[in-house]
Amino acid sequence: MLTQLTVSNYAIAERVELQFGKGMTALTGETGAGKSIVLDALGLAMGGRADAGAVRHGAKRADITATFDVSAIPEAGDWLAQHELDDEDDCILRRVISKDGRSRAYINGQPCPLNHLKELGGLLMDIHSQHQHQSLLRKDTHRKLLDEFAGVEGLAADTREAWKRWHHIRQRLNERQQNADEAEARLQLLRYQVEELDRLALEDGEQEQLEQEQAQLSQADTVLHSSHQAALLCTEDENNAADLVRQALHHLEQLPVEVPALADTIQMLNEAQIQITEAGDNLRHFVEDYEADPARLAEVEERLSAIYQMARKHRITPEELPELHQRLSAELAELDGGEGSLEQLEAELDEHRTRFDELAGQLSEARAGAAAELDQRVAAELAQLSMPNMQFITHLNRSNGNEPAPHGLEDIEFLVSANPGHPARPLAKVASGGELSRISLAIQVVVAQTSTTPTLVFDEVDVGIGGGTAEVVGRLLRTLGGNGQVLCVTHLPQVAAQCHQHLFVSKFTERDATFSKIEILDDQGRIGEVARMLGGVDMTEHTIAHAREMFSKGQATHH
Repeated sequence: MLTQLTVSNYAIAERVELQFGKGMTALTGETGAGKSIVLDALGLAMGGRADAGAVRHGAKRADITATFDVSAIPEAGDWLAQHELDDEDDCILRRVISKDGRSRAYINGQPCPLNHLKELGGLLMDIHSQHQHQSLLRKDTHRKLLDEFAGVEGLAADTREAWKRWHHIRQRLNERQQNADEAEARLQLLRYQVEELDRLALEDGEQEQLEQEQAQLSQADTVLHSSHQAALLCTEDENNAADLVRQALHHLEQLPVEVPALADTIQMLNEAQIQITEAGDNLRHFVEDYEADPARLAEVEERLSAIYQMARKHRITPEELPELHQRLSAELAELDGGEGSLEQLEAELDEHRTRFDELAGQLSEARAGAAAELDQRVAAELAQLSMPNMQFITHLNRSNGNEPAPHGLEDIEFLVSANPGHPARPLAKVASGGELSRISLAIQVVVAQTSTTPTLVFDEVDVGIGGGTAEVVGRLLRTLGGNGQVLCVTHLPQVAAQCHQHLFVSKFTERDATFSKIEILDDQGRIGEVARMLGGVDMTEHTIAHAREMFSKGQATHH
């Protein structure tokens, strides 16, 4: 719901701050006073096209900020969260337009692309005007309204998800079928490569272990000789290390006096004697047990040669061979009778198509029943709006047979026929601006209980009507406001008298400059404005009395 609008230096408005609540808000004023400023500013806040002419003469930039309460709009809340722009229950859309025509967009204080304003704005507000860009002229809006009216949004979402899965499998199958020859060649190559790697059966870390073993085996004579010499030097030679350490200890132990400073040194020599003796024993046992194994060396070198040759063949390092083996095996499994085989893909495609057909069939049945009821109820509202001959048809068209589509099996479009006997045609090709606004109003009244758009804006929905029909329009707008929030620009006192909130737009000249002013009217002000709309400039007591009666009736009717 729109809660606040702030407009600075836009058109002839220098500074406008407006608070909005639930219900129906009417904007009235003399022609040229600037009633369109509010709606145009809202359009810009929601990503509408801007130009330099939007900036007030003499100002550097125009600044428009619209604040919404999104606590009751889960779709908007989800969108904000998805884009990491959520800020509790408030949503602030801002648009800054410079005098050279460039503009910047912000959501909750964060710069954003203009299309983000459009996406989010479409979840917050729907503007019905006499311009061709309004949402009622789009088929996706027709489908959305019908699905909401039928209460099948969840079923429609499930159908869309089923289509996505079916479509994904079909794309994979088409790719496989189109590249069948290449796929078969790839399959044969994979089988050969995987068989080679299977035979090699290289384990992680095996190559490193083999290289270490090969280094030891190839230097067996050197290792044996050096170990034997080391054993002699430790304990077996005439001047071996163990004897030399014993001699050093003997000299220190024969000192005539005890020297505390040498205690640690004597301890270290004792430990060294023990360690040298143990090292000598270990070396002796190693030399006695050590056997050179030429056969094992040949076996290790042959294994390493096979590993190196396989790595060169695939142009990778030996360390990468296990990962390659795993990857090629997985690809082979997918192509050769696994998840990606033609037979498996065809089976999956049939399975997903069956699921889609089941959901889409339920959706089509629900839509057909709802469409008939929607047509009947919209026709009843159109009759109240002095359009009794206007035929409204929700057309479900299966032009593609039963070919799956994201939205189901049929295209949905609202058609109208203004005259009996004439074929129904799309809204954009038949309805005039005023008719389109009233058709919009009729549809919105019918779907008000199910529509997820909380704020509806109607620009001059009452064009070309008057009398009792105008009163009906006002009553319908107020009914819509009772279920959410409605803003309307109107020239008719019968409509203005029924609003919950009344904004009066006027303009004045000061220091050779023109300004627009918007004020919220109290009850007396509202009666005066209704009188002006009834009688023009010269208002008589009779006109004022008529306005008071109309205002009282408009407010009392709905209590």
